[in-house]
Amino acid sequence: MGYTAAEKILRAHLVDGEFRKGSEIGIRIDQTLTQDATGTMAYIELEAMEIPSVRTEKSVAYVDHNTLQSGFENADDHLFIGSVAKKRGISFSRPGNGICHQVHLERFGIPGKTLIGSDSHTPTCGGLGMLAIGAGGLDVAVAMGGGPLYITYPKMVKVELKGKLSPWVSAKDVILEVLRRLTVKGGVGKIIEYTGEGVKTLSVPERATITNMGAELGATTSIFPSDEKTYEFMKAQHREADWVELKADDDAVYDEELVIDLSTLEPLAACPHSPDNVKPVSELAGMKINQVCIGSCTNSSFVDMMKVAYILKGKTVHPDVSLSIAPGSKQVLNMLSKGEYLSDMIDCGARILESACGPCIGMGQSPNSAGVSLRTFNRNFLGRSGTKDAEVYLISPETAAASALTGVLTDPRTLGDMPEFKMPEEFVINDNMVELPVSPEDAPAVEIRRGPNIKGYPKTSPLPDTIEAECSLKVGDNITTDHIMPAGSKILPLRSNIPEISKHCFEVVDTEFPARALSLGTSIIVGGSNYGQGSSREHAALAPLYLGIKAVVVQSFARIHKANLINAGILPLTFEAESDYEKISQGDKLSLTGLKEAVSTGNSVELKNLTTGESVTLKIELSARDREIILAGGLLDYTKSKL
Repeated sequence: MGYTAAEKILRAHLVDGEFRKGSEIGIRIDQTLTQDATGTMAYIELEAMEIPSVRTEKSVAYVDHNTLQSGFENADDHLFIGSVAKKRGISFSRPGNGICHQVHLERFGIPGKTLIGSDSHTPTCGGLGMLAIGAGGLDVAVAMGGGPLYITYPKMVKVELKGKLSPWVSAKDVILEVLRRLTVKGGVGKIIEYTGEGVKTLSVPERATITNMGAELGATTSIFPSDEKTYEFMKAQHREADWVELKADDDAVYDEELVIDLSTLEPLAACPHSPDNVKPVSELAGMKINQVCIGSCTNSSFVDMMKVAYILKGKTVHPDVSLSIAPGSKQVLNMLSKGEYLSDMIDCGARILESACGPCIGMGQSPNSAGVSLRTFNRNFLGRSGTKDAEVYLISPETAAASALTGVLTDPRTLGDMPEFKMPEEFVINDNMVELPVSPEDAPAVEIRRGPNIKGYPKTSPLPDTIEAECSLKVGDNITTDHIMPAGSKILPLRSNIPEISKHCFEVVDTEFPARALSLGTSIIVGGSNYGQGSSREHAALAPLYLGIKAVVVQSFARIHKANLINAGILPLTFEAESDYEKISQGDKLSLTGLKEAVSTGNSVELKNLTTGESVTLKIELSARDREIILAGGLLDYTKSKL
């Protein structure tokens, strides 16, 4: 029996556990990345472990999220990250160098290697043939210190691509089709592996668009083979020496299979407020729009921008539309400026933004009230744009550019014949915005720059034997990390200051929650299915930790968020009978007893509702290592005890 491409990487990097579906394995990590919204806390955690220098092959700290400097906070965080990077053996990608996933794909990703990043869209580098996984900042800090990443050995899903995309249909439409079929919960506990003849028709940036947005499936990661197309891309980046071939064995066994005929696809759009609420653009065509945003780590490559410039050339943005364009990296922006592409964008009336995440995480360019915004991004969660009543649609760059000109959602197939857009044979290479760390001999002399916004890790404590507390909040299904810990220009600058950022916890759902939880001292959150989907932001666990949340009881968890809760020492529990969710109301007094023994050796625990007198059984779905982490009070305490 052969192996899939992902299994080959997993097996080459196994350091703990055995290859059995559903069991926990520990894998060696070759590379890490952080971005500034999550990186500050990751480096605070790295310092708390007292590890002098990273032990990975390559670690890169990027500044791409919090680039709007409307106060001292973001600038101070950037100085902190840069100084930690210089001191502890980490390359530092300065503000302006680009979005972490785009730059890592261009300059650092290597086929066959493992990468984890403190950003859920780290699987972007799966388009290069890496096993690239999003994780919480503390998991990344542990990996930088030489520790393995522990994951549940995932199921393998084969997506066979047949045929070739029709003119004006793009890679974005491929992943939207996968989301339409599998939903935002369809990838949980799985690796999505793309195979088939259709793979050869897709460039590396197109593949990266698909693996990037695979994060919205809830998948562990997504991966393409490393083939001649991969070699061409890496050679154009002057990195062909790092190329290796990677593909699944002909007799590889998959748990699930999906077939997509690329030639049958048409332009698609994810409608508000979920990436899997997908409909054909042809059904929605003619809908009036107010804003178009092109960019993000999903669709900001040079090829994407070439197509946009071609569509906009010699025309003018519709007077009722605000069009913004953010190239994904300095390299992309540089190459646009060396041709007529950038001039074509500017001439048509586009607003050119810096090479950063920007509007994707609510950092500027919020739509008008009740506005309709078309975005080439990966998420359209309620309020994520910064305007709570906005209607956000996720579409391809081709659809976005065509619609910006007409003022209504427009099928790009109406543009006529499509020219061939070729990948450049050579990219402009200039890594002058990546600062290298000092030598280990010089590291002691480097001073860590700490502004007043840099606070420590929240206080933790070992698991108590009894938790008797109120249900401080009850929420429904598909609660995202944006619900728990919102992004945006007002909140993101507080990522290194847990006491302050906790004041915004769950404010999208209940503005009174932070004060209520803090006043209770200790409390429990109850939720529905797929709780914690979306971003890898560990602040969605750290803020509840600070507010006194001791346990979260739900019908089911999203992978990364459950891991972050465990890392924070918050006990994740699931209802044995999903209908028991109805037996608890917000404000009920709840009791969990015998927790130490239950977590040590058991698979369930009884929760008593002291308000109603009813009891329900909760499942404890934890690995042996997770149990030790919870008992210790979190991963930081557990790791320090092991070092």
